[in-house]
Amino acid sequence: MSSTPAPKFTTTHWLIIIIASIGFLFDTYELLMTPLVAAPAIAELLKVLPSDPSVTEWVGKLLWIAALCGGVFGLLGGWLVDKFGRKTIMAASIFVYSFSPFCAAFATSLPMFIFFRCTTFIGVCVEFVAAITWLAEVFTDKHQKEKWLGITQACASLGGLLVTAVSVWISKNLDTLPHWGLPETTTGIAAWRYTLMSGILPAIPIALLLPFVPESKVWKDKKMAGTLKRPSFGALFSPELRRVTLVTTILSACAYGIAFGALQVTVARVTPGLPEMKVEAGELAALKKTDMEISAKLKAPGLDDAAKAALKAEMKANFDKQKPVNAKVKAMADKVQFHQEMGGLVGRVLLAVLLIVGISRVALLKVFQIPALIILPVTYFMLFKDGGQAFLWAYAICGLVTVAQFSYFGEYLPKVFPMHLRGTGGSFATNVGGRMVGTCMATLNTSWLAPMLAGGALAVRPMHVAMAAGYIATAMAVIAFIVGFFLPEPKAEE
Repeated sequence: MSSTPAPKFTTTHWLIIIIASIGFLFDTYELLMTPLVAAPAIAELLKVLPSDPSVTEWVGKLLWIAALCGGVFGLLGGWLVDKFGRKTIMAASIFVYSFSPFCAAFATSLPMFIFFRCTTFIGVCVEFVAAITWLAEVFTDKHQKEKWLGITQACASLGGLLVTAVSVWISKNLDTLPHWGLPETTTGIAAWRYTLMSGILPAIPIALLLPFVPESKVWKDKKMAGTLKRPSFGALFSPELRRVTLVTTILSACAYGIAFGALQVTVARVTPGLPEMKVEAGELAALKKTDMEISAKLKAPGLDDAAKAALKAEMKANFDKQKPVNAKVKAMADKVQFHQEMGGLVGRVLLAVLLIVGISRVALLKVFQIPALIILPVTYFMLFKDGGQAFLWAYAICGLVTVAQFSYFGEYLPKVFPMHLRGTGGSFATNVGGRMVGTCMATLNTSWLAPMLAGGALAVRPMHVAMAAGYIATAMAVIAFIVGFFLPEPKAEE
């Protein structure tokens, strides 16, 4: 082992760490807005009740469409990172995902809302690869690199806690917030619009700090010397890289499959089916029936203006009755989300500690894959039915074993691809495997498997979504456990 002391930290090192931490924090902040805002936003834009089956279907579609767009453009972003530089592309991507949710807050139609959620995902997908590549090249000392890659990525889970806290605060203070030109309904401005507006926050510190940090020195030196090879997707399938490319792509697909096919749909569409929500679910079902009856009367021919006005007033009164019930459901969803994020934070911190300890990379992955084989089916097939603290804490552990794997790949991928392919290789595994393939599990759940288990799309209830989540998560965990044995150790650590 070399006795060369680790390089001393400079102000520039600290600024880079702060920028990367902010980037990772708001990566999660921007993404985890989706399970918090998707259902109420879709319901308002489609002009239906949040319990309407079309909302469940569109939540799944939104998760997949946005992530698919993020994957496609994220893949291109990885190539751009290798072509034009880590800092440049990272900065551009952060501004994209900062302004996109702000624009989505002003959406007046579902296509407009989906478009800006897609551009948000695109910015996040590109930023993640750019940031980990940048960090991996800032630190020349192996232990410093592992330590700060782990610590900065742990900030991602703080983003989940922050967006949950912001959502709760907005709900409590909704009536006192300024209008800012946001679209209104008959009941005022919805909380989801303010939550989306908060997505512009990362643009402010990043704009102030970026001028004071440099591009990756090793990348820039090779670029200037003309010795940096051209990035190529084909090179990822050369004999020496084919195995690591395929294995990391499959493992990334499984991790994202669990996150999107189970964890994220839980907050939005499974929470209303918890036993604690039984009274609220019954009230919403009755109100939904009344709403459908009024809608049918409005469509009847020959109604005069007075009759239509009376029916619309009746519909508004019915909608007002739903508000306190929906508020209770949202409060429970925030609680569920909080447990997931606390679990994810513990998972990222645990990974950072284990990286410092120095466990082999294959063994380290198994630390999280083996518990996933147990906790995921137990949570969705057994504990969901009874709810309570047992379900919440089990769900937190689900978040732990899943989110830790995201940080694992963030630390592992830059080590197994050569410099000219770090962005391209990391992007391929994360975006093709994770964003394009893994995230389609959300649509598989809400548009195919849950309806099949329920006997039809109109019959889908939270219990069917939970059951589908259990099947998907368990299948992904089994595949990941088997494929993980083929993961090679990084050459630098052999």
